[in-house]
Amino acid sequence: MKLILNFFKKIFSRSDSLDAKDLTQANSQSQVKVYSRSEHNISRSQMSQNAVKVLYRLKKSGYEAYLVGGCVRDLLLGYEPKDFDVATDASPEQVKQAFRNCRLIGRRFRLAHVHFGREIIEVATFRSSDTADNIEQKVHEDGRLLRDNVFGSIEDDVWRRDFTVNALYYNIRDFSIIDYTGGMEDHTAGVLRLIGDPSTRYREDPVRMLRAVRFAVKLGFSLEASTEQAIFELAPLLKGIPAARLYDEVLKMFLSGKAVQTFEMLRHYGLFETLFPQADHSLNNEKNNFPKVFIAKALENSDQRIAEGKSVTPYFLMSAFLWEAVQELANEKMRQGEEESFAYQHAASHVLSAQTKSISIPKRVTQSMREVWLLQLRFEKQIGGRPYRLLSHPRFRAAYDFLLLRAETGGAAMELAEWWTKFQSANDTEQRKMTRPPRKTKRKQKPKIKAVKSDND
Repeated sequence: MKLILNFFKKIFSRSDSLDAKDLTQANSQSQVKVYSRSEHNISRSQMSQNAVKVLYRLKKSGYEAYLVGGCVRDLLLGYEPKDFDVATDASPEQVKQAFRNCRLIGRRFRLAHVHFGREIIEVATFRSSDTADNIEQKVHEDGRLLRDNVFGSIEDDVWRRDFTVNALYYNIRDFSIIDYTGGMEDHTAGVLRLIGDPSTRYREDPVRMLRAVRFAVKLGFSLEASTEQAIFELAPLLKGIPAARLYDEVLKMFLSGKAVQTFEMLRHYGLFETLFPQADHSLNNEKNNFPKVFIAKALENSDQRIAEGKSVTPYFLMSAFLWEAVQELANEKMRQGEEESFAYQHAASHVLSAQTKSISIPKRVTQSMREVWLLQLRFEKQIGGRPYRLLSHPRFRAAYDFLLLRAETGGAAMELAEWWTKFQSANDTEQRKMTRPPRKTKRKQKPKIKAVKSDND
């Protein structure tokens, strides 16, 4: 009897899902807005010429072709997009037939990459999530929703995208913008809004919470209320995301030139704790009732370098995030009697091992992080040939900048940083004087008292 009841329950729930989908599509068709060329500021002259070639080739071959996603959003803001993505009703195989310079990638969802030298135009077939074999949503054991990617129509594709401002389609046929979700209105209002129910969309892919922060900071938009509220509740879901994927997302957020704002938002929503639990723990332990500002200062310097067109290395930022955690553990080991250099080596290994469970940092990066940390101990050695050897180390410049950062935030003596600043610019004679051992002061000898012969001798 129970089996029969479950059977009918599945049938009715399936029909309800289909009805809901039909209703959603009907609503989307009634709410779709088309903005003509005179109603927006996007021009083909702003686009990559290779992207325009792809659009026209697909159109000439009888397919629908649209620019979509971040490139449309950025063009509306007057920014120069980094990438141009194309959506089409042509299958990946049909795209490959239309372009000799095309390669197909991906297994779960096939994408076409059209190569023009170093530039790659990504062409994706319209996606849909509902098929006869996949009506019910799959739920991962940690609460995330899983769906298989399948091909569909533009009406299906739009509801698979994350934010309304990322779901605007530029039509090459008449140069119009097609808007199914109210993205143009949100764009004008400066609001970042998830498409659909925020809790459901975050459960489908928790990385959307990081994307929400990144886009809000990048665009200067505010998060819509329900889009924001769900982050506080679902931030722990990030723990179920592969650590390698989170590393890429972290680099996108912190190497954007607005790392300070990103850091503040991540902490506000409880996301930084999931990404860097040890760093967050150190930040929560105030020193002498003063908040720790080392990480914030490192991010500020990073933003300044990017603004000046200088490079920023991932290992320097990662070193800054975890330095205080390394120091705390090393000090604990030294209190237990371990020698300083060994204490720092062991602390570095432990902290990195724990961190890679959250974010998979490549070995080449962790090796550079170790060097920056351990070189801090060698700055204390200022006598003899040691300063010269340290000056020739491949990581000296990064370690020296790290020392300056520590001195600025009270983590190292300012006199030490000034000594190394002077040593680098000094000539040979001055350097020899600076590294000369201090002279030992001779102890004054007491004057010898001569014996005076007496008359009795």
